[in-house]
Amino acid sequence: MTANQVMTVRGDAELIARAGHLFAGARHEFVCAARDLDTWSQPEAREAISGRMHADGTAGFVVRKLLTPSALADEASRRHLNEITAAGGRVRISSAPLPHETIIIDRRVMILASPEAPGPREFTVTTSPALVSGVHALFLAAWDNATDLAAYLSGDRPHLDDDNRAVLRALGAGYTDETAARGLGLSVRTYRRRVAELMATLEADSRFQAGLRAGELGLTG
Repeated sequence: MTANQVMTVRGDAELIARAGHLFAGARHEFVCAARDLDTWSQPEAREAISGRMHADGTAGFVVRKLLTPSALADEASRRHLNEITAAGGRVRISSAPLPHETIIIDRRVMILASPEAPGPREFTVTTSPALVSGVHALFLAAWDNATDLAAYLSGDRPHLDDDNRAVLRALGAGYTDETAARGLGLSVRTYRRRVAELMATLEADSRFQAGLRAGELGLTG
């Protein structure tokens, strides 16, 4: 791409076909902001960046991934993120929503994902110095306000035992209190007490919000 060029592609396949070489060409810095690990899930891109990390280690090649708690929703995702940190990359979790999912490579190329919508997702690729530097500055501001992965997992992520997870699954299934309590072998009074305790632990104002919060944090698996 030439300086200031802007290119729009549709779908993962076209992104890799037309801009995949940019991932392999990363030399100094790779930063990524995403709600979860699905937006930038192309195997070719992951392998290219992983190869650069293992080739250069922490010296000479910087990898930063800024994600929301949704990225911790399953064990495979948490394992992948731990592998990134073990290889020298840095991962932080943002408690605030990330309205724009983007990748910036060497502070010279930016790939911006459009909001999710029916059909293939659109990606805008640009080398405009003004656009790239502006979004990079926004990324750094969000990065500074986020929490390192290890600290987030050890401090901010609630630890629930199997009994509490079973209550959360019952909530998510939409069972009545009577049905849920009977299925768990509890009295209705005990079940409701546990629900109230879970809502407090998850800082949720409603049962529905508790279910959403638990799903974001991967606590129901």
